[in-house]
Amino acid sequence: MNILILTIGSRGDVQPFIALGRGLQAAGYDVTLCTAATYEAFVTSNGLKYAHMNDDMIKLAETKAGRAAVEGGSKLDLMRQVQPIIRHMLDDAWAAAQGADAIIYHPKTLAGHSLAEKLNVPLFLSLPLPMYAPTRAFPNPAFNLPLGSWANRLTYAVLPLLSAPYMGTVNAWRRETLGLPPRSRFAGETTGSNGQPIPVLYSYSPQVVPTPPDWPESSVATGYWFLDQQSNWQPPADLLRFLEAGAPPVYIGFGSMTGADPAAKTRLVLDALAQSGQRGLLATGWGGLAEADLPETVFAIKEAPHDWLFPRVAAVVHHGGAGTTAAGLRAGKPGIICPFMGDQFFWGQRVAAAGAGPQPVPQKQLTAERLAAAMTTAVSDPAIQRRAAELGEAIRAEDGVGRAVGIISQRLGVNAVQASR
Repeated sequence: MNILILTIGSRGDVQPFIALGRGLQAAGYDVTLCTAATYEAFVTSNGLKYAHMNDDMIKLAETKAGRAAVEGGSKLDLMRQVQPIIRHMLDDAWAAAQGADAIIYHPKTLAGHSLAEKLNVPLFLSLPLPMYAPTRAFPNPAFNLPLGSWANRLTYAVLPLLSAPYMGTVNAWRRETLGLPPRSRFAGETTGSNGQPIPVLYSYSPQVVPTPPDWPESSVATGYWFLDQQSNWQPPADLLRFLEAGAPPVYIGFGSMTGADPAAKTRLVLDALAQSGQRGLLATGWGGLAEADLPETVFAIKEAPHDWLFPRVAAVVHHGGAGTTAAGLRAGKPGIICPFMGDQFFWGQRVAAAGAGPQPVPQKQLTAERLAAAMTTAVSDPAIQRRAAELGEAIRAEDGVGRAVGIISQRLGVNAVQASR
């Protein structure tokens, strides 16, 4: 049985789906992952088939306009540039879907619902964020608002607005390429064209976000989908020497969140480390931190597997992406989240509410003094240290990929033997 996985975005949007794909492949399925060309080698090196999707969206995020949008600037010009990119992505997804018997998709790809309708195949929606199941327990994670139970549930009614700006492009593609009628700009993602609920697999731990009692049965938090380091990865000798030369350092990295002034952000981080008296691991690369003349107490790394690195640090400072949040929590380390936008605020509040880190420090309020204070709290508060360790132990005991594969197989009505045919 052929399963197509569709996802787009940063590495954190791709890596969990590779973990799921490997689990499905081990269960006997034939798996193809369609994502940006930037990640082709990442996909194939993990033994999965790769289907092309253009990486113009990633390139756009690296432009001045993209960085400005992340920092909270005008998004109008960015929207104009995005529309033709989306059309190319939709065309790439259609090409990849030929021969698929089932589709698993991240909603950012915009294509899954239409492809499943055209091909008449089962569809699974998946993302690491409890966004598509209305609940009174908490507001839609796209909103950073403290609300009551009924108001919480109402925030989910605006979900279609997130994709509404792109529906003109999607509907033109449906008509011209798929021969399908248009979808309403306010159509939901969780109901199929046949009126039946679409299974939604949330790839995070219910230890971090407990499953609300008012969720439908079609929505399941499976546990995280971790992709552990490959056995051939070896840490650089200079990194090992730094780790062995003193107390565990604080890791600081903002992932794919590009800052408008990386040099200023680096100076702020170095000042915070100095004020707190902590050693630091400074993650550079695509994120908004730049290499500089670093003191002996700070080491710059371009990349290292989080499952190897995070158990060796004292705390994890990051932007609040779902993947980095998960890796830090699994390692049992306190998290200090400095959100830029969107769901990053949600994960910052969740880590703090779980007692596994101090209150988040939003990027617009980030100063060396505030970051230093958060670092000091994270590495010295016994309650935070204990709770982070307990939460890490509970997360490590889960098998999110295994549970997801089981749900998918049950929904498809096949077992491992049938899947391999």
